[in-house]
Amino acid sequence: MRTGWRIQLGTTVGAFVAVIWLATSLYASPGQSETCALSPDHAGLTFTLEKVDSNWACLLQEIIGNYTTTNKLGPLRTPLPEAVYVYLLDRPPMTATLVNRLGIAPYQSEMRGAGRYWATDGEGTGGIVQLVFQDRTSRVYYLEGSHNSRFLPDVTGKAVVLLRINPLIDSDGAEAVESTLVTYTRLNNRLLSGFVSLFRSLVSSMVTRKLTQGVDSVNRLSPMILQQPDRVLSEAMKPPALSSDEVDFLKHMLVNVRHLSGASPSRTTSP
Repeated sequence: MRTGWRIQLGTTVGAFVAVIWLATSLYASPGQSETCALSPDHAGLTFTLEKVDSNWACLLQEIIGNYTTTNKLGPLRTPLPEAVYVYLLDRPPMTATLVNRLGIAPYQSEMRGAGRYWATDGEGTGGIVQLVFQDRTSRVYYLEGSHNSRFLPDVTGKAVVLLRINPLIDSDGAEAVESTLVTYTRLNNRLLSGFVSLFRSLVSSMVTRKLTQGVDSVNRLSPMILQQPDRVLSEAMKPPALSSDEVDFLKHMLVNVRHLSGASPSRTTSP
């Protein structure tokens, strides 16, 4: 069958929640008065960062210019039309609710203002994510949060996430999206920051693994949407139900999924 509707709800959102464990739990307003220039080039990608509001530029530059770790993840292929991908990307509470209710991962998320939301992975990672800039092909996020672990002291810090969205047509002629994330994190803990400088490759692999775990958890949602669309809609409508607009979106999407599912067997497999 066509792969265009093997939905991976919230793939990028799942990755963002995973990144938060390198960030701090209190929101801080930028409030910088000086002018800061952000480089447009990051990990081989070019972003239009000159369009970032000047109030945010200095705060982002402080993290990017003094990062503890930096990572690149992707490109990740999401066999999903761009319009649907963007709809889900910009509604993290909706995606987290579905992932949670379907028993895939204990994610939770709440909007805390325009472009700002709180999120947790249910495993000790949580914080605030703020959308700083967006255009058709990019998103720039500022994160603050914390991670609690049995094996390390509580980790707090800040992060900048640069997301590149690349719509394409796959080999089956179906619409898809490739997404690439570039992350910069700065730990507040001086002791742990020194530790990371000595064992940077180890921590870098831990970050990548944490991000990948988030993606893998969301990947398991795809076959459930194809095989149990009625259950997905039922979970969405349980109290407290999603908004009427979100429910209408799901109904329309799942009609298409149901049609495609009846055409030929799904080639989507769980990781």
